[in-house]
Amino acid sequence: MSWRYGRWTVEHALPVGPAQRIAEGEHVRAGDVIASGGTVTRVHLVDGARRVGVAPRDLDRVLRVRPVADVRRGSILARTGRRFARAATSPIDGRLVHVTVDGDLCISPVVDEWRVRSTIDGIVTRSDDAAVAVEGDCWRLQGLAAYGPDAIGDLALAVDSPSDPLAPTRLDVRLRGRILVGGARMAAEAVTRAHACGVAGIVAGAAPAGGLRVVYGDDVDASGRPTFDDRPTVLCLLGFGSGPLPAEVWDPLVALAGDRAAIHTASARLFVLAPADRTAQPTTVPALALADDHASVRPVDDVRGPNVLLLDAER
Repeated sequence: MSWRYGRWTVEHALPVGPAQRIAEGEHVRAGDVIASGGTVTRVHLVDGARRVGVAPRDLDRVLRVRPVADVRRGSILARTGRRFARAATSPIDGRLVHVTVDGDLCISPVVDEWRVRSTIDGIVTRSDDAAVAVEGDCWRLQGLAAYGPDAIGDLALAVDSPSDPLAPTRLDVRLRGRILVGGARMAAEAVTRAHACGVAGIVAGAAPAGGLRVVYGDDVDASGRPTFDDRPTVLCLLGFGSGPLPAEVWDPLVALAGDRAAIHTASARLFVLAPADRTAQPTTVPALALADDHASVRPVDDVRGPNVLLLDAER
């Protein structure tokens, strides 16, 4: 857990079957759509090569639509001949998601559209069906765990000191679209209220594990899978329970308030898109120790004793 300014590469994982992707070498800004597609359901298999009378390897030259294209019921997918034409048509409204090696066409209904947005300003260095990577210069703060979809918005302070909890009473619709900085902890009520008010995301020292289960369900984890549903975005910097933010973390957050920021949940990182001279870069990282009640972590200057568990400050 430390602030660093440098050149970072952020990899955005994509679901199966993106319909559109940005090309490598393109310059993007945080919030720009870099890939889009649809969530598909049960696949309908349509005879392609056999229906039009060509070998599977020759199907590509007679296709009328390309993979990931949307089709209507009755649309001609492939056709051969003129006077005595043979054609393969779509049985449903949906999307041509795949062409098999046997020359069959996979059509699936689209139940939901998704979009992946860049979390930093930079250049696209990778663009394929698995991921889109963007490289750029910005501030980075490494956290411990993140939940929900990626979030982008202006950074704003929601507490007066690093040891204050994030109170639900301080949240209203005027904070819509911002990434809020809390203090030592954020209760489940604060997370749900912030989400209801349209807050983009919340960053704080810690969150109660029970509160996370209330918000995300009993199967909550921090695996960083890409999500596109309507869920709150949370970044825990220190751990769970309560964790007052050390000065080395809090002071730069104060200095960077008002700048554009983003939470990348897959890597549990906060990126702030500000110049390198906006705040002094910390030269030391505080050591962290698990508190006696095992419910919080606290920064310490010097820790001794066999019963104290030191946590690695860098991830």
